[in-house]
Amino acid sequence: MAERGLCSRREADGFIERGWVIVNGQRVSELGTRIDPAADVALAPEAQWRQSTQVTILLHKPVGYVSGQPEPGYEPAVTLIGADNQFDRASAQRFHPAHLKGLAPAGRLDIDSTGLLVLTQNGRIARQLIGDDSKIEKEYIVRVEGELDDEGLALLEHGLELDGRKLRPAKVEWINDRQLRFVLREGRKRQIRRMCELVGLKVVGLKRTRIGRVKLADLPLGQWRFLREDEQF
Repeated sequence: MAERGLCSRREADGFIERGWVIVNGQRVSELGTRIDPAADVALAPEAQWRQSTQVTILLHKPVGYVSGQPEPGYEPAVTLIGADNQFDRASAQRFHPAHLKGLAPAGRLDIDSTGLLVLTQNGRIARQLIGDDSKIEKEYIVRVEGELDDEGLALLEHGLELDGRKLRPAKVEWINDRQLRFVLREGRKRQIRRMCELVGLKVVGLKRTRIGRVKLADLPLGQWRFLREDEQF
């Protein structure tokens, strides 16, 4: 079910236990049920309704907040989600405390980085953004110190490895003499900072401006909005 993009693995377990999965026209309610790989698998209306009520939130994360688990002395970014700093409250649904239940970041953004952070209740969207097979682009504006020649720029685009694993090809280009634009299709821990270190650069500022087709745009720092129905990553 996860591989077909119907839901996340965690959601699949819950949907099966509730009898909300239909295989070849029949509801299945036993975990571990074996089926033909070519079988027709669909979500029952109850599961579809559950997914439709789940929210996805876009936050312009400031420096000093951690994306996921809190660290000593720092707050998680989810603490910024509330009624007072909802950017789209005049045009979208109003914030409700229920929107915080199960809300989790779909990808990391370092404590000393800023920009677009996605938090979602929808496991399918989370898997789309951070699954091992995800091909969603993430775009960053990176302010650096140091010198970079053409060979170093080529290495940033393809040829580096971290933790013994080769990095996927990236798009890297100069915006001006102190800023680079990175477009990645993966998100290893502190990846851009470590990539820059390998070619003799020091990152002094990092901002994520786009995830897939969704842009940070004019969302103010420290504010959030709902992902709209007409938006897809």
